[in-house]
Amino acid sequence: MAMGMDLGNHGDMRCSSDLRQRVVDFVRNGGSKAEAARRFMVGEASVYRWLKSGGVAYKRPGPRRSRKLDWEHVRRHVEAHPDWTQAERA
Repeated sequence: MAMGMDLGNHGDMRCSSDLRQRVVDFVRNGGSKAEAARRFMVGEASVYRWLKSGGVAYKRPGPRRSRKLDWEHVRRHVEAHPDWTQAERA
């Protein structure tokens, strides 16, 4: 590993589907999971997850419902409670 290369916690970084596929191909062609993680600079847990059925197409769970406001509902609420602050509406 090159000096000064920091592989620390990547947090929410997502790997491209191309990289995921190369990691999976490496392991399926005889490479170890640990070596794949080191070579492609990904976590071992990611390697295991990508090797599961459908794992290469894995997407992290996101919001289950829309985050858009129903503006008509907001308008009616404001009309019904004109003296409420924004914090009280939340």
